[in-house]
Amino acid sequence: MKIMLVGQKWLGAQAFSSLRNAAHDMLAIAAPSPQDRLWSAAQQAAVAAIEVGKRLEAEHVPSGTDLIVCAHAHCFISEAARKATRLGAIGYHPSLLPLHRGRDAIEWAIRFRERISGGSVYWMDDRADAGPVICQDWCFIRPQDTAEDLWRRDLGPMGVKLLEQAVTLIAQGGGAGKPQDESLHTWEPALHMRKTLGDKPNGS
Repeated sequence: MKIMLVGQKWLGAQAFSSLRNAAHDMLAIAAPSPQDRLWSAAQQAAVAAIEVGKRLEAEHVPSGTDLIVCAHAHCFISEAARKATRLGAIGYHPSLLPLHRGRDAIEWAIRFRERISGGSVYWMDDRADAGPVICQDWCFIRPQDTAEDLWRRDLGPMGVKLLEQAVTLIAQGGGAGKPQDESLHTWEPALHMRKTLGDKPNGS
């Protein structure tokens, strides 16, 4: 599978390594800054790196790309960019979609005192976190968890695993995904005073 990876920080760098180790062809990465971990990983592997801001457009997508994979991507993947690939774009969201759509899903699950969370890989479209779900996994939220605790222990590593699982399914001709039940969806706004989640799990 010929992939363009869009993302940043720990999740972006780990997804890059995981997909390359699974023998997928990484054509390019897109990250917000040359100082980012994903950018550094791409440079070390001699993979093209592109600096992008709030939107990924068709001109950013290398010719011959099969799939855009988003790992901690905070830029909008335009319809033109998705159509510039053979298959489209997938992304990881740290919730059990259709629950907790939106940028601060982990923090909201904890604020609502929920006891179960999870992650989802889904097909991206023009709506926020609303495309068909390819694969999911779940985890417990412990009573004293912060969003950072839950990300480092469970949801970050889960994202790496699920992204590789989804790409494998798609490469094998599957991965069409299941439409989300819109009657169950929730969406919460971004929190202004939030910590950036992206450090390496387990505190190292």
